Amino acid sequence: MKLLFFDLETTGTLVNKHGIHQISGAVVIDGEIKEKFNLHVQPTPQALIEPAALEVADVTEAQIKAYPPMGEIYKQFVDMLSKYVDRYNKKDKFFLVGYNNASFDNQFLRAWFIQNGDKFFGSWFWANCIDVMVMATPYLADRRAEMENFKQGTVAKTLGIAIDESKLHDALYDIEVCKAIYDIVCARY
Repeated sequence: MKLLFFDLETTGTLVNKHGIHQISGAVVIDGEIKEKFNLHVQPTPQALIEPAALEVADVTEAQIKAYPPMGEIYKQFVDMLSKYVDRYNKKDKFFLVGYNNASFDNQFLRAWFIQNGDKFFGSWFWANCIDVMVMATPYLADRRAEMENFKQGTVAKTLGIAIDESKLHDALYDIEVCKAIYDIVCARY
C-alpha cells in the first residue's frame, strides 16, 4: 500500500482565495518510510495573505515571498511522486493521509496542481483518502467528552504521544505527529 502522509501550511483557510507556503510529509510504502520531504513554496501570486495565518505558522510575508517559485517546487514534488507511482497506471496511486485532510489539505493540494497547469491530480492519488482525525474518532469515542477539543495536538497527548507545543503548525512536525497517531489508531483495525 502506498501512502503519502502530508500536511500543508497556507496563507488562509479559503481554497479559492489563499495559497500554500509549506508542503511536508513522508512517502510510506508497505509500512516503510521511503522518503520525507519539507518544501517551502512561494504561494501563487493571486493568493491573499492573511497575517493571522502566517502568525500561526510563525512565518512572515517577506519569508514566504522569498521561498522558491511555485513551479519549481511543483516540479520537485511531482519528480518525487514519480519515483514511487506510475501516473499512467490506473492501479498505481497514493492514498493521501493527513489529519483533517479530507476537508482541508486535499482541496488545497488539488488547487495547487491546477495552479501549476496540471489537471491530472487523480493520476497520482486515489479519490478516497485516509483522514487520521476520522480514524481517531472511534478510537477515542469513550474519552471524547473529557477532551478539550479534537485538534491533532490534543489527540496526540490523549494517546500518550509527547508533543512539543512550539513545533505545532510546522508542516513537517505536524505530519510526524499525524503518523504517530495513525500508527496507534491503525493498530486497532
